[in-house]
Amino acid sequence: MRMKFSFILSLLYCLTLQSQRVYQPKDSILLSQKIAALPDYKSLTLEKTILAIGKTYLETPYVEQTLEVAADEPLVINQQGLDCTTFLENVLALAHTAQQDTINWEQFVSTLETIRYRNGIRDGYTSRLHYFTEWIKDNQRKGLVKDITNELGGISLEKSINFMGTHRDLYPHLKDNDANYQKILAAESQLAMEEICYLPQNKIRKAEANLQTGDIVALATNIKGLDVTHTGILVKKPNGRIYLLHASSKQKKVVLSTVPLVDYLKSIKSNIGIIVARPV
Repeated sequence: MRMKFSFILSLLYCLTLQSQRVYQPKDSILLSQKIAALPDYKSLTLEKTILAIGKTYLETPYVEQTLEVAADEPLVINQQGLDCTTFLENVLALAHTAQQDTINWEQFVSTLETIRYRNGIRDGYTSRLHYFTEWIKDNQRKGLVKDITNELGGISLEKSINFMGTHRDLYPHLKDNDANYQKILAAESQLAMEEICYLPQNKIRKAEANLQTGDIVALATNIKGLDVTHTGILVKKPNGRIYLLHASSKQKKVVLSTVPLVDYLKSIKSNIGIIVARPV
């Protein structure tokens, strides 16, 4: 039985802030097409669902800062332009929605909001999970992913994660907003109390045997104050090697890497390894 989205046509209007949502009619149409293109969802495991959905986004344009549309932080549902984080958020939200018996627009929207915001509650700009290490920890508490980096042989990331707090002027919603700035500092202080593990580059090749399609990967960095610089979804090919399905800023679209992840990382000077979360 093929899945279908039961969209409410009255919700389809060009660009809206009603109900604090921003999307275009084409966004819901594209989602409907993605679901219709999938095989019987009951025959797919979660990881296979993630891969199938992820591939439907191939060639989707890479667009930066798609969430920075308004100071009051509406829920942005954009299927026509994605950055690396919104790509995997949409894939994960759609995959979890596809596990339900009844699939509809509201379920997808609710799941996307839960994934994107701290404790699943959208309450302004600072409630968004800006640091991906916090994104992983928060979504692990929600029961949506599991951080498996330590199990793979990860080691502690000994650094302060405070890039937003120390680069306030780079963020319009922090630059002139003291309340937001103080909340970001508080979030950074909370993150500092939690251990963060990463798998060094030289351990990734050996760990490939324990990685699987659908795993979420974040690229750890040596840039001061930052935890990661990029995210994506792992794809394990028949040769046993791991590749990266991601929204590429370099190629300006969603692509599947042509070289194994280990080789891809060698071209990134600031990369020190990876952090891996497994959808559950």
